[in-house]
Amino acid sequence: MKRNIGLLIHPASVTPFRKLVVWQNAHGLALNLYKITKTFPTDERYGLTSQIRRSAVSICANIAEGCGRQTRRDFARFAYIALGSASELEYHLLMASDLGLLDKECYLPLERSVTQVKRMLTGLIRRLMTDNR
Repeated sequence: MKRNIGLLIHPASVTPFRKLVVWQNAHGLALNLYKITKTFPTDERYGLTSQIRRSAVSICANIAEGCGRQTRRDFARFAYIALGSASELEYHLLMASDLGLLDKECYLPLERSVTQVKRMLTGLIRRLMTDNR
């Protein structure tokens, strides 16, 4: 059974990033993280708060930029960058949890969301690199 990653790509067309399920999930995660990091101590403003927000936004931005590229290969390159940002975000959240900035009840759903986005990005990359439609 194929997973729905929301991929509507035609070789000569531009995919609207807002229609990609992976972008929608990553965007929702980024919005949630902005709310959550507002509760972090002010001395983390330029530390973990900034790093969490930047890496979350980077996932979405790279998906959006990849959608605007002319080739599937270029799109895949930006999806790989988004995947790297998702791994970075995963670490920053772990660090925030280990430092006591996120309790387990908050951390675990965030970890699951990041993992889901990473899985979807992996599927998107695989499809971009192998599907010749």
